[in-house]
Formats: sequence, structure tokens, C-alpha cells
Amino acid sequence: MLLEDLGLDQFYRDKLSLSKILEINEKTINDEPPKCKSDLSWHFLKKLKMVNVTARQIRSVSMSNQDDELEPGEFNFDDLLASPNKDDSVNPLDIITALFLCSDGFVHQELALKMSMCQFSVPLLLPNCDTNRCTLMLWAMRDIVKKYRPSDLSESKGFIEERIVLSELPFVSFVRLGECSLSKSEMLNKLLNNPDDTFVHRDMDGGDSPRRISNGLTEMTWYLPCGNKNMDIFSEPVAIANLRGDIASFDTQFSFLCQTSAAVFVFFDQLDSECELLTNKNHKSQIFLVGNQQSKNFRFDLVKKLATSLALTQNNILIKTKQTNGADFVKLLRKRVGDVINNSQSKMSVEQMADVAHELGIRVDEDFSKCQTGKMKADEITAEIKDIMKYKKDQLPLQGQIWKELTCLEKEEFRLRKVGSENIENYKCKLQSERKKLRKKQNAYGMSRAMTSFISAISSPHRESLFLIFFFTFL
Repeated sequence: MLLEDLGLDQFYRDKLSLSKILEINEKTINDEPPKCKSDLSWHFLKKLKMVNVTARQIRSVSMSNQDDELEPGEFNFDDLLASPNKDDSVNPLDIITALFLCSDGFVHQELALKMSMCQFSVPLLLPNCDTNRCTLMLWAMRDIVKKYRPSDLSESKGFIEERIVLSELPFVSFVRLGECSLSKSEMLNKLLNNPDDTFVHRDMDGGDSPRRISNGLTEMTWYLPCGNKNMDIFSEPVAIANLRGDIASFDTQFSFLCQTSAAVFVFFDQLDSECELLTNKNHKSQIFLVGNQQSKNFRFDLVKKLATSLALTQNNILIKTKQTNGADFVKLLRKRVGDVINNSQSKMSVEQMADVAHELGIRVDEDFSKCQTGKMKADEITAEIKDIMKYKKDQLPLQGQIWKELTCLEKEEFRLRKVGSENIENYKCKLQSERKKLRKKQNAYGMSRAMTSFISAISSPHRESLFLIFFFTFL
């Protein structure tokens, strides 16, 4: 089993904690490359914690030395055509999936945050290697905050900054039906114009290794404009999903994407004219077909039949012909995605996707008692906030005007900038006297409802450390 090979099997039940991955030991302080498979996941973690964009370029010493096995002077022409041994290599997606499966919720947040900072895609739907079920990683993405400037704020130079799971954005998904000669993930990287590769693809280091546990993984990333027309690929923000594996094998994930996305781009080589997956009337998203005419399995007559049954227009079909080079095809794909973003009324946040997940029987990582209790307690306090300034004045009076006056007095007591010709000791006594009066005013206030709820929540005799962090995060 892959988890055993990676040395993570012990953490499948007793999850990796944040304290464990933050430990300082011999492995964390040396820069030696991984020597075996069991070192790969820790090497990835170490680089990811440093927000190193090369974190996914993972090869052990034994893999790197395969090319050096021949003796000097030894030469065999047959070896030139032999495929390299893939048994010793591990797909980066498998390592990422394994780490998420073997970690607790707080490590999930740390992983997702650091991956987002590296501009890597993050897991949206995480497959379980033991069952066919998957999990919506809502909690894992709670800590990701993004800042962007849509077109309507470009002149005012304003921007939007918020937790990305709360942002209602057009959602565009990319999936594969059957075998496909076009690399969907590589095409997406070119679409987003990210030189560091948002999505792992077949031409990356280890990207062509067979996936063992990451098929069914749905990754997510965002394109967020900066407000500069000369730089922005899209003028409006968009969320993009990428499903790994054949949709014929992952009907639940595909149904989820079809119900949450504004558009789904289906990459294919060979189509079935009666394809039930695509003709399902419950799908709410636009369907775009993306094919490669140069594939030996490509049949244009089947494309026409399916397009007719789906009532697709010419704009919904993208075919890479022999005369179309890669750059032009990416431009065409980018234009179609841009049209979806600009014309679609369908927008959804990751938080709203939880309802769709529940309908389809998909687990949500926030659906456990500690997390829900923390959210409920936070809601009790924040529900009363209508006017922030008024709320602070009523419920947090000790942090109001008196507190500001106290800080000014304490600064002056040390700096003595306004002492003038007055005796310094008399001036200090005067300041201390004023400070005592302000302290008496503070002490005259009773406990506010908000503080009572807050103290009650964090001092519950049955609380656990997890609950506290959940509470503060939601608040």
C-alpha cells in the first residue's frame, strides 16, 4: 500500500498533528535529498512549510541514480528505447493526497494555505483510498484569504479582501472523458499563464508516474485580477476546478461539478453518441466539448450527434485540428472561459457548495460536533453585530475611548513631551492621578453580554484545545 511506502500508514488512524509537523529534528535541519520513498512526504512538507515552489519536484536518491547504473564504457542500444522504471517513482498528487488523508484538520489548513501561497492547486474533493466516498475540504480552505481587484474597482484602486471560501465567484470545471491525448492539466497551466505550474501534469517531474490513490481528486485554484488590463487574463475573478481521472469512474464528483459550475469543459478523444453522463438533464452547467482531431480515436460524426442531443452551439465545441498550434488553441480556450465568466449569472462560494455535497452524499470536513459547536458559539456573538462601531461601544467599552486616553497617558508618562517648565515629579503624579481616575471608570462597567458568551465558550469544562481554535477561526 502506498501509505506504507511513504511511511504514513501509522498516521492513517492517529492523524498527523500540527505539533508533529512543526517538530525540529535531524530531518528538518539538514538539506539532504530524500533517500527512499518514506522520505518523500516529509521532504515535501519541509519545502512546503518554507513556501518553496519546487516542493512538488520530488525524487529520491535511488530514482535519481537510475541513469548512473551502467558501468563506464558499457553501452546497449536497446536501452535507448526502453521505458524508465516507474515502480520507484511516486506521483506528486499521490503524496499530496496521502498527506491530507493522514492529517488532522489543522494540518489540512496549514497545507492548503501554504499550497495556495505557492500558487499550487488545493484539494476541493478528497478521495478516500478505502472507500468510494470523497470529502469536501471546506474547513481546510477556511484560512485562505485572497485580495483582488475586479474591473469595477480598477479606477478607484479599491480591492476586495476576504476568505476565499466566502467569495461568490463563477466556477469553471475541467474534466476528462476516457483517454485523452491532450494534457488537460498542462492546458490549464497555459490558460492561467502560471510559470510555476498550478496543476501537476504528465511532463512534470513524477507527473507521468501512475496515480495510485489520487484518482478522483478534484483540485481547485483561483484566478484573481489585479485591475491592470495589460496584465489580467480575465477581468473578473474565477474559481477553477480540475478532476483527476475519468468521469466515467467518478460519477459523484462529476455530478457535484455539474451542479456547482457555471461551465464544465470535457476533454475527450473518443465519444459515445449516447453518453448518459453528459446528457443527464439534472446538470445545471453549460457543457463544452474539447477534442483533439489528431487522435486516432477521434470521430467527428459522434461529436456532431452528441452536440445535437445536447443542443450545443458551435461556441461550445473546441477541436484542436492539425492546423491549430498549441498557443492558438489556448487562446481559443481562454476566450471561451472568459465568455463564461462575463456572461454567467451562476456564482457560488465554497461554503455554499456544502449543501450540494450533502445532497450527493459527499462528506464535508466541517460536519463533526467540535467544529459545529465552535461555529454555533461564534454565531451567538457575531449575530448581534449590525453596526460595528456601535457594537464595540456597547459590548467592548473597555476598549473604547477610555482605553485610548489611558494609552496616551502611559505614553506621556514615559516620554514627558508636554511637561514644559513644570516640575517633572509633580507632572508624573498628575498623570498617575488621571490614570487612576480612568481605571475607576473602567472598573465601573459590568460584564457585557458578548464577553459573558465569550468567556463561557472558552471556559467550558468539557472544551478541548481543538474547540478553542475552531471558535476563534469562525469568529
